[in-house]
Amino acid sequence: MAGKKKSHPLLAGLVVLGLVATSGYLTLELRKQEEQGVTEVRNVGVLSGAGKQSDKPADASGDRWSRLESPARSVLRGADGQVRAVLTDGARTAKLTGPARTFAEPTSTASKVSTTDWVRLMPEPWTKGAEKQKWFKDWYAEYAGSEEDDLFAFAFQYVAGAPQRKDGQGVLYAGDANFGPLNTAGAEGGDLRLEQSDFYDYLGTPYPFRDGSVGTPEAVRARSLDCSGYIRMVLGYRARYPLMSSDKTGDGLPRTANGMARSGEGVDVLPLTGVAAGNRPTAIDQLQPGDLVFFKLDARTGQRLDHVGMVLGHDTEGHLIFVSSREEVNGPTIGDVGGVSRLDGNGYYAKTLRSAKRL
Repeated sequence: MAGKKKSHPLLAGLVVLGLVATSGYLTLELRKQEEQGVTEVRNVGVLSGAGKQSDKPADASGDRWSRLESPARSVLRGADGQVRAVLTDGARTAKLTGPARTFAEPTSTASKVSTTDWVRLMPEPWTKGAEKQKWFKDWYAEYAGSEEDDLFAFAFQYVAGAPQRKDGQGVLYAGDANFGPLNTAGAEGGDLRLEQSDFYDYLGTPYPFRDGSVGTPEAVRARSLDCSGYIRMVLGYRARYPLMSSDKTGDGLPRTANGMARSGEGVDVLPLTGVAAGNRPTAIDQLQPGDLVFFKLDARTGQRLDHVGMVLGHDTEGHLIFVSSREEVNGPTIGDVGGVSRLDGNGYYAKTLRSAKRL
């Protein structure tokens, strides 16, 4: 047996100090090179009460619940301490941990999002203590670890190259979507394509809303989804979140980005304080996958917010990415055409972000 080497505490300590000093120097140098004005990321989530997890397991597996603030939410962790679910008070969207998967759109961007986050719609809005209720126990038992299509799977069924899918009645409900028909009156002001293509235009079939009105598709808008129409397709038609027929009638998710942002639906994660450049939110660490993000892109729309997307998560380079339908790419995308799909930094969409909501 070989003899053990003798340790030299003093020498080891000097080596560690040298590494720490070098690390600190490199960190300062890197910070000097960062682009000025990059959105500050702040961790404001804190445990409620004494800041301790509940000492009562959720079940025999050792799962435990805790509460977080800003926004108020319940977190389920496994016996290994890993997050299994995040459920926000007043919201129906739930972030669950499931099998790893990667979302990519090679025709428009090199960005890829590899994630274990799955975002699903619960049958009821979450409330503190709902983990004890039968509806949640039944729902969670069905979807924990499930690979059934979630909001992200729905969302990527409309990007460039997505294969077509038809339902039992032969209605084509998924596949590569356009943003809208070409603006034949010209592209003045950058309006290359027309807005106002809702989910029923894509489907090509009339849609009866709960307020009694009927959405009538226009043939020229077939296979098209503008930014809010895309969100309504994913959350409404596919995930069955209630839909308003407009911004004013019915209950549920309004028709436009501005209507969604200013509605009482869900929880305001980044409250809207105004549409000017100075109203850009900075605490984007409060965002989580599945949140709706709202932008002010066009000065011609006055006080209205004019674009909406859905947070997908961090890409492989660490940037927070969202997906939305845009005229430049002509449809749903996480691409870079017309501005990279990042919510951090000082890119086009990062600078025009104004609010966010968790439905």
